[in-house]
Amino acid sequence: MPESDEADPQAAGKAAQSLFDPVGDDVDDEHQYGRPGKPVSRNSAFYRGFIGALGVLAAIVIAMVVREVQSVLILVLVSMFLAVGLNPLVERLIRRGVRRPWAVLIVSLIVLGLFALVVVVLVGAVGHQVTSFIDDAPHLIRDLRKHKTINHLDQRYHFLDALQRKLDNPDLLQNIFGGAFRVGLSVLGAIVNTLLIIVMTVYFLASLPQLKRTAYLLVPSSRRTRVAYLGDEILRRVGGYVIGAVLVALLAGSVTLILLLSVGLGQYALPLALLVALLDLVPLVGSITGAALVTVIGLATSLHVGIACLIFYLIYEPIEGYVVYPRVMRSSVDVPEIMTIVAVLLGGALGGIVGALLALPTAAAIKLLVQEVWIRRQDAS
Repeated sequence: MPESDEADPQAAGKAAQSLFDPVGDDVDDEHQYGRPGKPVSRNSAFYRGFIGALGVLAAIVIAMVVREVQSVLILVLVSMFLAVGLNPLVERLIRRGVRRPWAVLIVSLIVLGLFALVVVVLVGAVGHQVTSFIDDAPHLIRDLRKHKTINHLDQRYHFLDALQRKLDNPDLLQNIFGGAFRVGLSVLGAIVNTLLIIVMTVYFLASLPQLKRTAYLLVPSSRRTRVAYLGDEILRRVGGYVIGAVLVALLAGSVTLILLLSVGLGQYALPLALLVALLDLVPLVGSITGAALVTVIGLATSLHVGIACLIFYLIYEPIEGYVVYPRVMRSSVDVPEIMTIVAVLLGGALGGIVGALLALPTAAAIKLLVQEVWIRRQDAS
């Protein structure tokens, strides 16, 4: 019995020492710290749940980041869109022997000059109209009271009395200045965003070839050529869409200018023509909004002028929508009419004006990828 008692402590000591000094068959010259065990099974419930949870967490973090920088992403997206749209003009100058930096400079100066002209004309017209309205407001209220229908409505709803009380309010100037301060902040923000878009557009336009090459290098070499061809075709269609939309808008502004000069609204002709051209850049709803605005101003001026504007746009809008616009866009984006309507409605609902502007070139890109990638794979299977 004593011998067994002495043997047991020695065995226990050796076992304890092996825990802190592991030397055995698993240790050799190649594996000084022991042979690695079996990897965690990817089919285990824990592994799949852990990886799935990490994926969901990463998606939530990315969505939160995108939401926080949404305004910046919109500016970048608009700048890239404008750069791609102006790139055909730069390429045309390059084919005529102009180096790309000089071509970018020429196109940028032309666009900035047109933008400055539009801003000066519209701001001047709006300022003049606001000043005239403030000066003539009392006279307009007295004239409205003389109208039988308006006077009858005012006796029931008292909207002219409410407007008169606001004009007679001693705190009117304070309210106007407070509103003007808020409006000034909004205008300042719009100016800053516009300057950022201009700077980024010029940068993207100057470095577009390098950006394309860098993007194509991220694709595997076996597919790089096909991706480059598809990418260049998408950019070509986006550029064609921008040029086509500008041409249609210039046509709408030109016919509006001729109409207003013909019906005796020469004092409003140039600002309204520019406004109609800008609104016409928005697919579907832009042209209708511009036509409605001109018609309302014509009706406010004279009944005959308003009826003339209404008849003109009832004739012109179908011609633009079903003849001019499809012919101009068919060679650039090649998108069916029903797809155009659906894309613009979805883009406007998701992204507002920016979404409506980008909807048609995005639909054209998706249509090209579906035809050249998805359908070809289905045909080959």
